[in-house]
Amino acid sequence: MKILQPEGWPKPKGYANGIAARGTVISIAGQIGWDIHEKLVSEDFVGQTKQALLNIRSILFEAGAEPENLVRLTWYVLDKREYLENLKAIGEAYRQVFSTHYPAMSLIQVAGLLEDGAKVEIEATAVIPDKP
Repeated sequence: MKILQPEGWPKPKGYANGIAARGTVISIAGQIGWDIHEKLVSEDFVGQTKQALLNIRSILFEAGAEPENLVRLTWYVLDKREYLENLKAIGEAYRQVFSTHYPAMSLIQVAGLLEDGAKVEIEATAVIPDKP
């Protein structure tokens, strides 16, 4: 896996501009902040975010992958202000789940999510490297 950082560009904070990887691709459907019983764990944005990240990590482990194999996260949020107001706590939750590996990321504000009460949904792509 290679982080793509064009010369002269400012270093991104909390994400990568791009990643090049070769291997088995793991595509993870959008995950929200619910548990294995499909119950939201919290009404709180940060609580839902942490659970969505934990769900992604569980799927990575099921595939034999690790958080370091993530190459992309796409975040869908109902309110970008709520995201920005909670950035420090979101960062803490992220590091608790994924440590300090920061893949390419996008954040998109949407009009709604499928599940009532969900405030954030996160899709993920990972690549398990080919063995030499």
